[in-house]
Amino acid sequence: MKKWMKFLGLLLGIGCLYTALVIGLIFSQATATPKNEVKTLLVLGAQIRGETADTAYPSPVLKERLNTAANYWQKHPEITIIVSGGQGADEPTSEAAVMSDYLIDQGVAADKILKEEQSKRTQENIQFSNELYSLSDVAVVTNDFHMYRSQMLMKRQGINNVSGLSAKSETTSTLSNYLREIIALGYGLIFDW
Repeated sequence: MKKWMKFLGLLLGIGCLYTALVIGLIFSQATATPKNEVKTLLVLGAQIRGETADTAYPSPVLKERLNTAANYWQKHPEITIIVSGGQGADEPTSEAAVMSDYLIDQGVAADKILKEEQSKRTQENIQFSNELYSLSDVAVVTNDFHMYRSQMLMKRQGINNVSGLSAKSETTSTLSNYLREIIALGYGLIFDW
């Protein structure tokens, strides 16, 4: 009985250390801001909603990312924005198409928006965008909870001159997104190379 208690205590201790480490990593980039030499913003996709391509709209999490990118572009209209996201099984069109339309509605010039429409997950957002547009001097735009992992994945793909532009999470799902990211970052640290 005592051996089981020690073993469970050890597992609990390891779990607490892991959780503390991952939370520290997540929060270390939660307020990331771009470097001065940024030429491109890479906005990572997230869920879209709607029944048809014509009625599709960004989820609250995606809207936070897009508003952050649009606000930054208003101050730096010379930069290019890449929107990255394919069409999920439950989505009526690609995330990138909806993202582009939303940015245009926010006043971003259509000729300053490039699309990547095949990716299904963060690693692919970065990989496919880099294959299409050779990313350099780039700031990745994503939510605060997702920033550390996104920058880590970019560096692992050889995109070294990268910074971040964090979108502050204020939706009702913020807590669940942070909890989900604890697991996703742990997976990414080990498996996403």
